[in-house]
Amino acid sequence: MSTHVSRFWPSWVAGKSVAQGKIVEVLHPGDGSVVGTYAVPDAEQVEDAIQAAWSARSAAQATTAAQRSAALMHVSQRLLENADVAAELVTAENGKPLMWAKAEVGRAASTFRWAAEEARRFGGELQRLDTDPAAAGRAAIIRRFPYGPVLGITPFNFPINLVAHKLAPAIAVGAPIIIKPAPATPLGALLLGEYLSETDLPTGMWSILPIENTRATALVSDPRLPVISFTGSDVVGHGIQDSVPRKHVTLELGGNAAAVVLSDYSSETDLAWAASRIATFGYYQAGQSCVSVQQVMVDASLADVFISRLTTEVEQLVNGSPWDAQTVVGPVINESAAIRIQSWIAEAVEQGAQVLVGGNRVGTFVEPTLLMNVDSQSKVLCEEVFGPVVVIQVVDGLDDAIERINASRFGLQTGIFTHNLQSAFRAHRELEVGGVIIGDVPSFRADQMPYGGVKDSGNGREGLHFAMQDFTYERVLVLTDLSL
Repeated sequence: MSTHVSRFWPSWVAGKSVAQGKIVEVLHPGDGSVVGTYAVPDAEQVEDAIQAAWSARSAAQATTAAQRSAALMHVSQRLLENADVAAELVTAENGKPLMWAKAEVGRAASTFRWAAEEARRFGGELQRLDTDPAAAGRAAIIRRFPYGPVLGITPFNFPINLVAHKLAPAIAVGAPIIIKPAPATPLGALLLGEYLSETDLPTGMWSILPIENTRATALVSDPRLPVISFTGSDVVGHGIQDSVPRKHVTLELGGNAAAVVLSDYSSETDLAWAASRIATFGYYQAGQSCVSVQQVMVDASLADVFISRLTTEVEQLVNGSPWDAQTVVGPVINESAAIRIQSWIAEAVEQGAQVLVGGNRVGTFVEPTLLMNVDSQSKVLCEEVFGPVVVIQVVDGLDDAIERINASRFGLQTGIFTHNLQSAFRAHRELEVGGVIIGDVPSFRADQMPYGGVKDSGNGREGLHFAMQDFTYERVLVLTDLSL
């Protein structure tokens, strides 16, 4: 592995680096080697960050669109300039293969660029009110203003880009923000802190606090942080929402995303594309993505030929060291996660499932696993595996697929492989999910589009413009006696 990413990282309190406090090691998920150390802020430093964010409300809101946009574009450019170093940092702390780490860094740069552009466009609207005689000469200017400082809580699976999806929209609307990254992967967030420290944003507008999860409760409950943007498990997310019912809480939670292959998607080219995409995005980043393919629903008319193709594709996936440029599937985040995933596979097999590929584990490496004939109550089907496990189901057309997908407690995204325009529109209308991807896997995401789910997959939306709306509310200015 590369060794130059191993270094000490300060935390960031009100935009200032803080090197004091408990020093914690970050371990590589693949081999347990130390890939960096960082300073954990103490209680006084956390309080300083919260108070600074609260005190910075007016200064942050008074920044010009040009100032916010320039700061965001600076971070985007710095990521592009240091793309290889940033990607190695992601692989070091998260364990995702370099190919996926490089893709994440590119996406993060795009996320900050989009935010920079949206900051210049977020201007409000003018509404005529003289549509009623009693309001003659009146018009309204409608602008959006921040609710207040944001607490962004981010997960381990995208240690730079999911931090970007909290930081960037908050800065774009002029809202102070505190980031609490996942303890397993804080280094990407701290790198973004370095880049932000090079900008002229007001003191207190941002902090990055790599504290333990147990200490996050105090941040969640603090009234000076009225907005919470959380990405992670549904159990934790709903616990946060229940604990602060009067706060504005947005949740991007999990899913058990399905890819559906309908009967019209039957040419050699179609089947090859669908099998390749499902194999890649069922197991990319070891399945540790909210929208990785967990279920494959294939029409009965295509079942035999497609299952054979998919099995071959999965068998060919390179599973090994994430530092190898050819590796597609690396380790999961830690051994406890690997043990849980293996136990879920074992449970499914005990309930009658057939293992077509994989099923084994060595340390944190779980083989890409393909199952069929899985009991409808098995965890690998009903819950979010968050590991390299995919379940095949044979379905009787679109009706059957929609019924099965909607029966899930999750509703994030679904992929439908079809050329039928009616099927595409019907899936869009009837599926209880946040997004329907036609002709590809549910894992597709463009960082500017609205992204999020329904039911136990959460509420609110990421995607720069949409997150900016989530962090703000409408404030109306009514003007009187105008010559309209």
